[in-house]
This record gives sequence, structure tokens and C-alpha cells, in this order.
Amino acid sequence: MTNMAFQKEILLQSKAEHSGRDEAAQQRERAMNRLASLGEMTSGITHDFRNLLAIIESGLRLAEQKAHQPESVRAYIAAAREGVDRGVELTSQLLTFANFKELEVQASDLNELVKSFEAFLKYGAGPRTRVMIEIGSGIPRCLIDPSLFDAAVLNLVLNARDSMPNGGEIWIKTDRFVETASPPGQEPPRTYARLRVMDRGCGMPSEILQKVLDPFFTTKGENGTGMGLGQVHATMQMVGGHLRIASERGTGTTVDLLFPSIEATA
Repeated sequence: MTNMAFQKEILLQSKAEHSGRDEAAQQRERAMNRLASLGEMTSGITHDFRNLLAIIESGLRLAEQKAHQPESVRAYIAAAREGVDRGVELTSQLLTFANFKELEVQASDLNELVKSFEAFLKYGAGPRTRVMIEIGSGIPRCLIDPSLFDAAVLNLVLNARDSMPNGGEIWIKTDRFVETASPPGQEPPRTYARLRVMDRGCGMPSEILQKVLDPFFTTKGENGTGMGLGQVHATMQMVGGHLRIASERGTGTTVDLLFPSIEATA
């Protein structure tokens, strides 16, 4: 082998080794990104199951107290059964993540999803909290994973309830939202189906508001597992949407979930 051929052979071998290292590094990076995403998505899962189990436990306890009223008992048992069904859906989603499969994102009608979940949300909010639902018009079909949508909205409603220990009202509104923040000449305005959850509870100061999307962050003491907002935020990112939150101490909190319209993602 000539000196030039030898040098060429060494160069090709070096490139192959370098390419192999790059591929290994990319695989490690993809694995780390996946784990980070998985961690964010599951950080609030204990919180979600605790919410569901609390509703089931409450329904069964009330059924025991109303054993002499068959109609009431049937209603409480139906609510508990729905909680079990939604827990099964949540477990299915965990298995999806664990097996590295895609989310079950589908074209959905936001209003229909809210209506189908309305009774469960009102029951879960408890007797001292009223859930007021305002359905908008002209809302585009959007991309949503229905079971993760249920978990996200339940998180928001129960957080709102907890911010009003003496009871109050939670407003859930749907509407069409057009993002116009892009500078002229840049990306065209994007259209979203927006779900807004509002309360007039204790609210949060700015130093807390800056942390609420962090996984495992909680304002509920040692027994808290996280407000669940980190998980909701990760869910929205994975379907191409956004979570926006505004809050002020003493005035309440507003959370917007922006789901990308089918037209915007075509």
C-alpha cells in the first residue's frame, strides 16, 4: 500500500469512527430527550390518580350514607364508576408512554369534549364550588388526545377549587383564538381552539407563578405531589399547543389551553 493510499485508509477509518460516535451521541441525546419528556408527562400522574381516587372514594362514602335512597345511591355509584373508567384511560396512556408509542391525537370538537366531561367536573368540584360552563361558537376542530384532555382539565378545575377553600365559582369557557403576536411579514396568524378555566380564588404571587410549570413543584405542603400544571404544560406541547397562565394574589387565576386547529396544522 502506498503512503497516499495508507493515509486515505486512515482518513476513511477515522471518518467511520467519528460517524459512529456521532450516531451514538445522537441516540443518547434522543433517549435523554425522551426521558425528559416522559418525566414531565408523568410528574403529575400521582396527582391525577389521587384526584380520581378522591372522587371515587367520595362517591362510595356518600352512597353508604344514602343507602336508604336508591336514586341517590345510583347517581353516586355512576360517578364513582366514571372515575374508574377515566383512571383506566389514564393508565392506558401511561402504558403508551412506557412503550414509546405515539399519543392518540385526533381531530376533535372541543365543545363536545367539554360537554361530555361536564357532569364529572361538577361532581368532582364538590358541593361548595359551582362549575359554570360557557360554550363558544365558530370554534375550529383541533388536535387533542381525549384522555389526556380529561386529565388536564380535571387538574385545572381541582386546582381552582383548592384555591377557594370557602367555595366559589369556576368558569370554563371555549372560544376561537387567533394568535396575532407575530411581527408583520413573519408567520401568518395561527388559529386555535381555546379552553379557558378561571377562578376568583386566592391567586398566586409572581414568585410562585414563575415556578408552577416546573415538574414536582407544589404549594400544598409535604403531601403535595405537584400542582399538575407541569404535566398539563408538557401535554399541550406534545400536541403542538400552548398553556398560558395569569394570576395575581387575591384576584384569582386564569389558565388558557390553546389547541392547534386542523387548518393551522394541515
